[in-house]
Amino acid sequence: MDRMNFHVMTLFPEMIEQGLSTSILGRAMERGLISLNAVNIRDYSLDKHRRVDDYPYGGGAGMVMTADPVVRCCRAIQEKIAGEGRKKPRVIYLTPQGRVFRQSMAQELAQEGELIFLCGHYEGIDERALELIVTDRVSIGDYVLTGGELPVMVMIDVIARLVPGVLNNQESPEFETFHDNLLEYPQYTRPELYEGMRVPEVLLSGHHARIEEWRRRQSILRTDAVRPDLMEHAVLSKKEQRFYREMRDRAET
Repeated sequence: MDRMNFHVMTLFPEMIEQGLSTSILGRAMERGLISLNAVNIRDYSLDKHRRVDDYPYGGGAGMVMTADPVVRCCRAIQEKIAGEGRKKPRVIYLTPQGRVFRQSMAQELAQEGELIFLCGHYEGIDERALELIVTDRVSIGDYVLTGGELPVMVMIDVIARLVPGVLNNQESPEFETFHDNLLEYPQYTRPELYEGMRVPEVLLSGHHARIEEWRRRQSILRTDAVRPDLMEHAVLSKKEQRFYREMRDRAET
């Protein structure tokens, strides 16, 4: 994969561009590792006032985004991608009704060369547009936001970090939080002593095997304490499985 291309259909392209153009992702764009194409859905409205919403059939509060500008916008992006000889991309709609976004999904999506994201607004989008263009409905959590822009930025940030070369330290995406379905171990830096709290002695030992074992055990302890639901699918060695069982047995006595 030469480059990861993100396309975002939105009513607020400047929000997407400003939110993703700094720090690690900004540098990755400058280096040509990823690209960001934020497209204004209003540009595809045939209404003279560029309206993209209307009252819902059946009544109810609020407005609904109309199907035509959304579909026209998506097809324009797809045609451009096809014209450049790239495969038809998945189209992801951010909605609380979607499948919950997890690190495993990010790893799957990071294998794609192109992704199109659709940001909803108002009371939602005409269902016919979704049926015509959307391949994946995804949620970042069980709550409601004012639009899809923030969830899209969350997803792009997570996915882009997994693109080779985006992170300077190539070990970082492999060994950070959720590696092997475990939370990350505690991190420390200088000074060695701060307000009476010392850095764990093992981290000062220079003994890499002991440090790695301590970090893995800390990950297990933290995951079990904070996110025990993750432990069911945690990838543990036989030695770590024994440690986990013994830890649980001690906690029950």
